[in-house]
Amino acid sequence: MNVAEIILPLPLPGTFSYYIPEELRPAIKPGLRVMVDFGKSKFLTGVIYALRNEPDVRTLRPIKELLDGQPILPEDMFPFLGWLGKYYMCTLGEVLKAALPSGFRLSSESTASLMGNVDTDQLILSEQEEWIVRYLQEKDFVVAQLAHVTGLKNITTRLKSLQERGVIQIIEKAKDKYVPKRESRIRLKEALAEETQLDELLIQLEKKPKQVDVIVNYLQLADVLTHIEKNAYGIRKKDLLDAPVSPSSLKTLIQKGVFEEWQATVDRFASAFNDTAPPPELSAAQELARDQVKRAFEEKNTVLLKGVTGSGKTAIFMDLIQEEANKGNRALYLLPEIALTTQIIQRFRKIFGNRFGVYHSRFSDNERVDVWKSCLQGKYDFVIGVRSSIFLPIPNLSLIIVDEEHETSYKQQDPAPRYNARDAAIYRASLTGANVLLSTATPSLESYKNALENKYGQVELTERYQNQPTPSFHLLNMAKERSKKSLKGSFASEMIAAIEEAKTAGKQILLFQNRRGYAPYLLCQNCGHSPKCPNCSVSLTYHIFHQQLKCHYCGYFESIPGQCESCGHTDLKAVGSGTEKIEEELAILMPDLKIQRMDLDSTRSKFAYQDIIDRFESKEIDVLVGTQMISKGLDFDDVTLVGVFDVDRQLHFPDFRSHERTFHLVTQVGGRSGRKNEQGKVLVQTNDPDQRLLRHIVNEDFETFYQEEIAERQKFKYPPFYRLIVITVRHRDKDVAYGAATQFGKSVRIHLSTRVSEVIEPVINRIRNLYRFQIIVRVEQGGIQLTGVKQLLLTSKDTLLALPAFKSVKVHFDVDPL
Repeated sequence: MNVAEIILPLPLPGTFSYYIPEELRPAIKPGLRVMVDFGKSKFLTGVIYALRNEPDVRTLRPIKELLDGQPILPEDMFPFLGWLGKYYMCTLGEVLKAALPSGFRLSSESTASLMGNVDTDQLILSEQEEWIVRYLQEKDFVVAQLAHVTGLKNITTRLKSLQERGVIQIIEKAKDKYVPKRESRIRLKEALAEETQLDELLIQLEKKPKQVDVIVNYLQLADVLTHIEKNAYGIRKKDLLDAPVSPSSLKTLIQKGVFEEWQATVDRFASAFNDTAPPPELSAAQELARDQVKRAFEEKNTVLLKGVTGSGKTAIFMDLIQEEANKGNRALYLLPEIALTTQIIQRFRKIFGNRFGVYHSRFSDNERVDVWKSCLQGKYDFVIGVRSSIFLPIPNLSLIIVDEEHETSYKQQDPAPRYNARDAAIYRASLTGANVLLSTATPSLESYKNALENKYGQVELTERYQNQPTPSFHLLNMAKERSKKSLKGSFASEMIAAIEEAKTAGKQILLFQNRRGYAPYLLCQNCGHSPKCPNCSVSLTYHIFHQQLKCHYCGYFESIPGQCESCGHTDLKAVGSGTEKIEEELAILMPDLKIQRMDLDSTRSKFAYQDIIDRFESKEIDVLVGTQMISKGLDFDDVTLVGVFDVDRQLHFPDFRSHERTFHLVTQVGGRSGRKNEQGKVLVQTNDPDQRLLRHIVNEDFETFYQEEIAERQKFKYPPFYRLIVITVRHRDKDVAYGAATQFGKSVRIHLSTRVSEVIEPVINRIRNLYRFQIIVRVEQGGIQLTGVKQLLLTSKDTLLALPAFKSVKVHFDVDPL
């Protein structure tokens, strides 16, 4: 085979052909990483997709370097990646970029150096160019370092000018982003590890007590005298120095050849879990549900486990995972949020120790690569992870558990592929013959419909663990509170009374507000002006902690203004409430409470989730105020009260899924209360307690909610009766974006008729300085072929972008949007 088809992490269709040099042919195979030239001076890390023969390879560039000894992507993963690209209408390169940890990609370091034949004294240079040349006369510089030492902001322009005049050259150098974790270790020279040799050595050092002390401490820590074989791996240098011993004496002994020091590669995730506990004993109801799941798997590859909050579904997962491990198989346990992952990990560590891996976005590039490689090597019985874990190369994968399957967090929004990890899990399992267990207390309408129609198996767990009572829901009428003037900031009087009662009883409280920041916007009381993001068509959110106005779409921020930028008036008022405001108001109303906020702003550091959860579990925190990350699957023994704020905003959001999301959110967050022998209370603040959906939530009536909602979906041609594809057209010029969207709509409407909507301008019509227009395509289930529709849309996109007026337009597709 002399030609390799290579997937490059680019938004370009297909694979790219490269010539395989003869010296690489014996080792080359699909799944290996290679470094190749792309363009004039750029190199990329790609993955070999396939090999073939070609008689004439003169036009092909050669592969520059083979980067792996063994494939990092198993060949059986390629059909899954290919399906993702086709189904979600993106390129194989975009899928590869999402699948592989970025630590597998080589980074480019552009190095600037002077040309050897240039006489710098004869050059006519600007002051800035002279400065650059002066530095490069000393040594070559990586461009980023050169910019730092010179302090020049426009250095790229200057370097380009110098390069074009032949003064300097820019060389691209490859740097592997992945760095294994290493540690310094110490061991005795092999010849000295024998008891007789040690005795002689200690006699020789008799007058040097500090050196003797080093040896004695080593022997104790390494346990070499009773287990001589342990000397080969020695101990960490840090452990020996912590003994404590004299660093200079240790250095002397290394120089004398008594000790050897070397760098060992270590597992980033290895921890001391020598004493693991037995798995929790299943109740009769849990055993019945587990057995029903296993029987359902005999007929269906996908089973929906609908279990009320607090019913102990996690214990069932543990049992099923252990059974697969006993067979020599492996499992993948998907969770929607990192916050939930953090608490689940603690529970699983107590049972399984180091037998499983963890994978999520808060890990560093190196940590993610380590987990990936450990999966390849079969080190784990199972992996716990979030959405991106669906790409992990897990051998003998026989079970995928998708917990909280209804969660929108499983859907990738940007960039492509805009996949749903739940649906991707079902397809991946179909390729390997694995089973999929979808679990939730509040199923998505799509999954529940599939279960009712016998496409999925279905098992119900209707009672809480140990028959604990389900929480009671109460609706608080905010309109009446306002008329009575009994509101205290954002709090109804009954909410305050309930918080005081819970605190007096020594219990804990969760307060749910699905909006971070202090307030949605600042409003001038004189002219009504509200500060807007210069890049997006949204108001800036007021964040009091950092004293900033922030855009939650592009990240733009600015300081809090002292006066209105429109009229100069100083009376600016924060309107609405977010988690920061709830936290502040409660602290003023009840200063003795220990309050903690848990949202994106308060959990940016790597271990912030773990720290907050640990402190809450140890009762260092009385009240946890949070966004939807506190609504998912968290299990706290002493929470008896949950408060829900601003439910009307969620309920009336202009989206066909708003009722479903509200039912899920309120039911799920309410389920965090009363999980240990005491009935919990859930207080929901609303301006209209008579809303039908809220009554269904209070009555825990999912069945009636489902029947009403599914009838609405069918009537108005929404999922699960119709498949949706949203086409978004973006451009910096609003008229160009609208014109392109109109042209695209016309071209596809010829073939798809009324399945194609008119051009829609979204409520937020500009993000990151790009104007957006959308078209929605509805494809009926059981009607025309979805694959044909997708091909038509892709062809129409290519035709549109070929027009000179629209060549700079960006078009993307969102299949099955949430």
